[in-house]
Amino acid sequence: MIIREIEFTLKDGRKALIRSPKDEDIQGMLDYLYISAGETEFILRYPEECSKYTPEGEKALFDSINASETQAMLVCLIDGKVAGNCGIHWNTAIKTRHRASVAIALLKEYWNQGIGTRLFQEMIRIAEENENILQMELDFVEGNTRARALYEKMGFRIVGIKPNAIRLKDGTLLNEYSMIREIKRM
Repeated sequence: MIIREIEFTLKDGRKALIRSPKDEDIQGMLDYLYISAGETEFILRYPEECSKYTPEGEKALFDSINASETQAMLVCLIDGKVAGNCGIHWNTAIKTRHRASVAIALLKEYWNQGIGTRLFQEMIRIAEENENILQMELDFVEGNTRARALYEKMGFRIVGIKPNAIRLKDGTLLNEYSMIREIKRM
């Protein structure tokens, strides 16, 4: 699904652009995936696991998502650099087509600039425009208080816990929390 371009101003005054990914974003996305994986323990990959991502794979992913009617990827660019991205997708199966899964991540240098809120606003708009979607779903890792605060601000609530779902390299086990945001229909 291709989304319309959205320009907005960050809290620090810089301009940002949100849009569907394009081929020109491939290298920037690969760099972003690697960097973001090393900035926090809350992303579900380590930098060394990013070697599986290739320019050809990213192009195929972008093409597939942009052509899809059941998913969208949004890329946030600042001065031409990929600052973060998010995605939303839902099934077409009758029993589960009312559920949309969402995910988001930003590079640390762009935290606290309003990007996460703006990306979520767009994912919520996409969900609300689909008459089948009744709830949005996401997961976050124990200790990720910043993400939890954003998700709660955007109307999500915790509905479950997966004990010891994440195991860090040092052996630390962390819970994963599931959240939903219901879409109100008239």
